[in-house]
Amino acid sequence: MSAELSLRVHSRLAEVPAAWWGSFGSPDAPLSHAFLVALEETACLGEAVGWIPMHLLFAADRKAEPFGAMPAYLKTNSFGEFVFDWAWAEAHSRVGLAYYPKWVIASPFTPVTGRRLLVPPEIPYAARELMLDCAIEAGKSAGVSSMHWLFCTDPVLLEAPMLVRRLGCQFHWHNAGYRDFADFLDRFSAKRRKELKRERRQVSEAGIEVQRLAGNEVDAETWNRFHALYRRTFDKHGNYPALSAAFFRRVGETMGEQILLVVARRKSELIAAGFFLVGEDTLYGRYWGAVEEVRSLHFEICYYQGLEFCLERGLRCFQPGAQGEHKVSRGFVPTATWSAHWIADPRLRGAISRHVEAERLHVEAYMRELESRLPFKQESEC
Repeated sequence: MSAELSLRVHSRLAEVPAAWWGSFGSPDAPLSHAFLVALEETACLGEAVGWIPMHLLFAADRKAEPFGAMPAYLKTNSFGEFVFDWAWAEAHSRVGLAYYPKWVIASPFTPVTGRRLLVPPEIPYAARELMLDCAIEAGKSAGVSSMHWLFCTDPVLLEAPMLVRRLGCQFHWHNAGYRDFADFLDRFSAKRRKELKRERRQVSEAGIEVQRLAGNEVDAETWNRFHALYRRTFDKHGNYPALSAAFFRRVGETMGEQILLVVARRKSELIAAGFFLVGEDTLYGRYWGAVEEVRSLHFEICYYQGLEFCLERGLRCFQPGAQGEHKVSRGFVPTATWSAHWIADPRLRGAISRHVEAERLHVEAYMRELESRLPFKQESEC
């Protein structure tokens, strides 16, 4: 492979054949062709929300088919990213520089960890370094203030000397080979195990029936009802519900068993539901909505049903969404996440580097403190 790559920029992922995108190392559900195209074609992205698709495809030369990609978006705000950088925007403003537009490489509105350089496993490290160099040159040519690879796991990004690494914390569940949910609960202290069982009983005692459905098992009426619940919950908390009913119907049709909808009904009325993405070895919890408050129903829909699904399918990991310390007492472990950032201005790059290093120490201390709250048995209880 030559020392220079050919770069193509696509403003619509539908311009890229799904077979090409799938050949770039089989992207997991949150970065799949079907998921990202659905976001673009159902009015969830664009200038109105500040997520403007500008996907990067890399080829050995102009005549060759692409061998890799980065799912990239020109951003005119920091909405829907979950790696908070408003202080960085303010720092740019103080020295007379514009922070927006910037380039973000991630799945929109979806704070899940994974690869951001989409390439087949046989692509060598050196070629991935070339992809990064090529992307940064494109960022310079475009005049963006910065480039951000969010929640990335790629070694080439986390080891690149020109990028600033930023530590974050989420709460993930890891499958230790549990036989079933009861086996998982057996790891808990007796007090906490009793509390979790009580939470699950509270739902059934409220006369609520819970059902898990694959995307292609959900009819249009149910998707529309879920969307209404999702909007209601977002509005209640002062958040912007970016996803349309058409988006949910679309991914249900096109992604099938990569979508999981957990629904709760009382006397046939759908009163709550949770939306998940099913990856190759990971379940991703994303959205929840409810029409009324029922004790412990959120935990049942968003956590316990997801855990049972993982155990039944043999999935390795469950990422139930960003933030939420209450997950710790339910067996979700504080887990480090990383993002990588290229800052164009050298002065600000140095200042931001110092900031994230100080921040890292606080995040590590925060994670250690939360680990002490995990509900699992002490050795003396085993």
